[in-house]
Amino acid sequence: MKVVITGGGGFLGNQLCRKLQERGTLTGPSGGQEEIDEIVLFDAYFSPEARQGSASDPTLLSPALLEADMGDREAVFSAIDRDDIAVFHLASMVSGECEQRFDDAMRANLDGGRYLLEALRSREGTPRLVFASSVASFGGEVMPDCVSDSTKRTPQTTYGMTKVIGELMINDYSRKGFLDGRSARLPTIIIRPGKPNAAASSWASGMFREPLNGEPCYLPVHRDQLHPVLGYRDVIDSFIALHEADPDLLGDDRAFGLPSHRISVAEAMTILEQVAGEAEIDLGMVVDEPDPVIQGIVDSWPTATDGSRALRLGVPEPKPVADIIRDYISDFLTS
Repeated sequence: MKVVITGGGGFLGNQLCRKLQERGTLTGPSGGQEEIDEIVLFDAYFSPEARQGSASDPTLLSPALLEADMGDREAVFSAIDRDDIAVFHLASMVSGECEQRFDDAMRANLDGGRYLLEALRSREGTPRLVFASSVASFGGEVMPDCVSDSTKRTPQTTYGMTKVIGELMINDYSRKGFLDGRSARLPTIIIRPGKPNAAASSWASGMFREPLNGEPCYLPVHRDQLHPVLGYRDVIDSFIALHEADPDLLGDDRAFGLPSHRISVAEAMTILEQVAGEAEIDLGMVVDEPDPVIQGIVDSWPTATDGSRALRLGVPEPKPVADIIRDYISDFLTS
């Protein structure tokens, strides 16, 4: 079977590709485990590092790279060219970008998602799709501190609005039998390597990553800011668990909030100092540099998630934050 990962040039797309290469099979149209014989990474841009990493292990199936825009209908349809196909839809403009570039956000996040669903609808059978949604789906005055799958979705960002629409379209396309979709509603994923990006939550990785790299982190939110976080290894395992879940167990709402840790910046700094001490790493400084725009966006998000429905489907319990830091050190800082 073929696997397409949109957003395949990004960190999570790369991590997911590696996991699928090592796994070798997924549940296919037959209902049983089928060999993955083709992987396509679809993204608007692939860095030199991403291109090099895609073929780093000659013993594993090498993915094809398709550099194209999700807003290009023809390109999306060209990627969905087999009936025996599974798609992990991670491609998205991020929160800060969406607030600044509304038209681009609508093209990439909304139109691109619809093109993908229509391409899958055109195939024979009911191909499986896993969509990366977000806790930015929630917001507004009615939002509780801890959100669950039954919490009313009133997003206060363009990014969150496009995620809600994606969830609703997947529910309806699945109800009609056009495809077999599942949405994973992500908290903030830590710790992402590389440089800060335009996501309003970029600081949540930066407050670990930059100090571990011996660099200063400029913190745009206050230190008692609470935030729901999940380790990158756990989210990859969650994507696969949702793909593999029995359709009969999904119910009529196929959007599942993932479990997370509710942690403040100050608490995270304490844990980081402990783990860095174990690893004999001299940390860079964390510098308070308030940004009212970022703070305002973050204030519109929930501070905790109830992932009980997803846990019942087999997604993993979140690793302790200390172990997430140790994983990052092992994966990205240890030569």
